Amino acid sequence: QVQVVESGGGLVQSGGSLRLSCVVSGSIESIDGMGWYRQAPGKQRELVASITSGGKTNYADSVKGRFTISRDSAKNAGYLQMSSLEPEETAVYYCNAVVRRSGATWSYWGQGTQVTVSS
Repeated sequence: QVQVVESGGGLVQSGGSLRLSCVVSGSIESIDGMGWYRQAPGKQRELVASITSGGKTNYADSVKGRFTISRDSAKNAGYLQMSSLEPEETAVYYCNAVVRRSGATWSYWGQGTQVTVSS
């Protein structure tokens, strides 16, 4: 089995920073890519940032210059450094990992971590 576990969420004041972590465990051959998504109450889940196995990154326009995605392949981990957070970014943040196992590609989601930004 493969597990994706996020951590690092919490309550932060407007303008503050948080660092989210995502660890992938289980029987996998490699991680092709990782992404961070968020879902606010009553809204659809949206992509925040993603990173490929080669380190290519992609960001939502709303977070460019404030968020940084990174990964540690040796630890099967990914990170999202968030700064200058705004109240409207309050949401559950989810990690998605695209992994290779048994010769196929699989997508796994974590359970999410709550980020609350107070004004």
